[in-house]
Amino acid sequence: MPSRILVVEDSPVIQRLIGMTLKPAGYEVEFCGSGTDGLDRARASRPDLLILDIGLPGMDGWEVLEALRADEETRNMPVMVLTAHGRASVQDQADLKGANLALSKPFDPSDFRDAVALLTQAQAA
Repeated sequence: MPSRILVVEDSPVIQRLIGMTLKPAGYEVEFCGSGTDGLDRARASRPDLLILDIGLPGMDGWEVLEALRADEETRNMPVMVLTAHGRASVQDQADLKGANLALSKPFDPSDFRDAVALLTQAQAA
């Protein structure tokens, strides 16, 4: 069964790029464009991986991540933070808030696919 990935990203361009990168590799990919919607969908559908932008309408990505980690049901859900803010402080904050991995935009599609594979395989093990 293919891994199910929920992408919480408000940019249609980035959504399209992620879809073109992951769908041919066999992943089921669902998109939503706000933090509030992303949190609701993550809780309801329990994806194998959540890819989370930081700058989102509604709730920002940090708030979504904090809510997921505070909830017993979603505490261990793998989360990849994907942000245009490539500073070391973002990586530190991602680590502090419990993200499994943080990547910067723009990303190399091959490296991105490899990171997704690593996180979804670790979840399946």
